[in-house]
Amino acid sequence: MVWEAITMNQVSLLIMLFAALVTPMLMARLKLTFLPTAVVEILLGVILGPSLLSLVHATDILNQLSDIGVIILLFLSGMEIDFDLFKKKQPTSPLAQKTAAQTSRWSPVILACLAYGTIMVISLGLAGIFKWLNLFSDFWLAAILFSTISLGIVIATLKENELLSKAFGQTVLLIAVLGEVMPLLGLTFYASVFGNSSKSLWLLFLIIIAAVFLLRRFKFFFNFFEQINKSTTQLDIRLAFFLIVAMVTVASSVGAENILGAFIAGIILKLLRPSQSTKDKLDSIGYGFFIPIFFMMSGVSLNLKTLLNDPEALTLIPLFFLAYLIAKLAIFPILKLRFKSANSLAGMSLSAATITMVVAILQVASNMHTINSHQSGAFLLAAVLTCVISPLIFGKTYQPEPEDLKKQVVHFIGTNIFTVPVAQQLTKGWYQIQMYTDNEKNFRTYNSEVNAHLLANLNPQAMIAQGVFDTDILVVGHFRAQENYELAKAAKAYGVPRVIVRFEDHNILNEHETELRGLGIEVYNTPEVNIAMLRGLIETPSTLLILNDTKNTIFEVQVRNRKYTGMEIKNLPFIDQITISQIFRNYRLIRPGGSTQLELNDRIIFSGDKTNTEEIRRELSKIN
Repeated sequence: MVWEAITMNQVSLLIMLFAALVTPMLMARLKLTFLPTAVVEILLGVILGPSLLSLVHATDILNQLSDIGVIILLFLSGMEIDFDLFKKKQPTSPLAQKTAAQTSRWSPVILACLAYGTIMVISLGLAGIFKWLNLFSDFWLAAILFSTISLGIVIATLKENELLSKAFGQTVLLIAVLGEVMPLLGLTFYASVFGNSSKSLWLLFLIIIAAVFLLRRFKFFFNFFEQINKSTTQLDIRLAFFLIVAMVTVASSVGAENILGAFIAGIILKLLRPSQSTKDKLDSIGYGFFIPIFFMMSGVSLNLKTLLNDPEALTLIPLFFLAYLIAKLAIFPILKLRFKSANSLAGMSLSAATITMVVAILQVASNMHTINSHQSGAFLLAAVLTCVISPLIFGKTYQPEPEDLKKQVVHFIGTNIFTVPVAQQLTKGWYQIQMYTDNEKNFRTYNSEVNAHLLANLNPQAMIAQGVFDTDILVVGHFRAQENYELAKAAKAYGVPRVIVRFEDHNILNEHETELRGLGIEVYNTPEVNIAMLRGLIETPSTLLILNDTKNTIFEVQVRNRKYTGMEIKNLPFIDQITISQIFRNYRLIRPGGSTQLELNDRIIFSGDKTNTEEIRRELSKIN
């Protein structure tokens, strides 16, 4: 008997691990990109479990791994929350203040709070209707379930569409954050009030006290340990699991659910600001082993044969599905206060996706014996349906907002034989160019070739009033060095992100160069540029050919799109269209090879066809 039990445990575990291995490969092969991996894993558990093939059974080992999986899942969910999004950023420069004044008063934080407030109200109403109609008697549990949103699915969808840095993406993300935090807090109070624990509810505050203590205790250590961390110690991972066990123990000891402790542990580690490599390693542990077992075991425990033969369950599945959707309907008019109707519909539909917290809540409710298996299965199947429908609707309806399509603005002060050709070339790319001059003769000469404005003078205050400094990049490119110096300082003080200034007078350049570079102002002069170009031409004869080529050019871009971080250069989808010559990382140049992995904030110097490289440059620099 012992040998048979061990064999069954091992076989079931082996099948689950093999299923977890082949699932992503099958999804890629069948191009099931519209389905979240969690949903596919639950469906796979249904297929492998007693509902269909009966290959996997709920053994002790799998149940224990599943329990660990839900704990790690909630821990990683806590790490996904960026509380900086809730902070009101005070503009520090006149330009930032002016930009903030022109931005919609409906900030992502306000919209998200309003939207989730309506979700809570509608969920309570729906729970009351279900209880009144005797469809589901547990009012509070129904309200908590209807108000949940799957943060993981929302983040994955927004990342895929590169929207996390956009106002729309931040708004939907904040709604999803509230859709995990608030139901989890509600579940904690629900379990404390209706559970079997004899602990007092006020003891839950011990969790918060313990969280603050751990955060303060390890903040200094966390900043120090990265200097001594190495592959054989993995101190960051040891700390992460210590936090998980500590917070789960505290939560369990005061009568709360262990998933609340895991969630708060994730928040603690997030506030310690771990490196990207730490996050990647924790993701690999969680999503590589424990979490897939949790989702598949949720499917295994779902017996469709008995569920679909039960009239009550067949009635509840579509009703619960509609309730999940109706609870999110009021998001549409709230998002419409700032965004397009199509995008408001997209945000509402994506917010209706719910699976992660539903599975965790149902597990807690089942342990408390406040819900039967048919009701639990109906809630779970309805949640799976939302995750199939919601991303599909989002993909069909989302359209870029006008503010997302704006080109980078470049203003030139000085219209002459050096600046005009540069402006003409930049106009063909992703830049919006505007030139200014106080020289009437130059204005008449070049006005027909570029978009130029004639200024009465170059007084900084007058230029601020005329919007000359309202730009992303300012190039101060006329000949008068002292005037350039004053304009560059005034522009930087006004808040222009990048200021590039020209100095032909070496005396003034030597006098002010250190000061200007300290302010973050980029300095150049024509002779030095020519000398550098001639030296480069001698050392690398093809330099001039590349620079003069009207079809190919050299670009520099900072990698800010996390989709490509950790990816080897040879695996970049567009590597056959460009040639990467240098990577600037941590203040040093790296000669790249095919196996070189890109890291966040790498500055890449590459060349390629102008028609393709503009889009590649834009793709790599997107904040995601």
